[in-house]
Amino acid sequence: MSNYMVNNQAEDSYVFMTEGIRRNTLVNGDNTVICKFKLDGGTELPLHSHPYEQTGYLLLGKLQFTIDGNKHEVNTGDSWCIKTDIEHSANVVEDTVLIEVFSPVREDYL
Repeated sequence: MSNYMVNNQAEDSYVFMTEGIRRNTLVNGDNTVICKFKLDGGTELPLHSHPYEQTGYLLLGKLQFTIDGNKHEVNTGDSWCIKTDIEHSANVVEDTVLIEVFSPVREDYL
């Protein structure tokens, strides 16, 4: 890999993940990957965990997270960090756009 990466992507570069969830992988380094997600209101992300630290910023919309058994309402401009292997789920209250960084790199998102 080069010492740097610049990626200019079109707005329509989204990958369908599952009903109501689309992902646009923006750029990755040796230790992180940054993704932009579009989530449709009413979508539910089931309880899960993974070996990636997950840090996010809500660009637009509203989510209700359950993280490690605790409920959190997240609105436009809010951010979060979910540590490795912590169980979490989300209910998408309204159409939402968010940015998330995963570390280490999620190979399945490349």
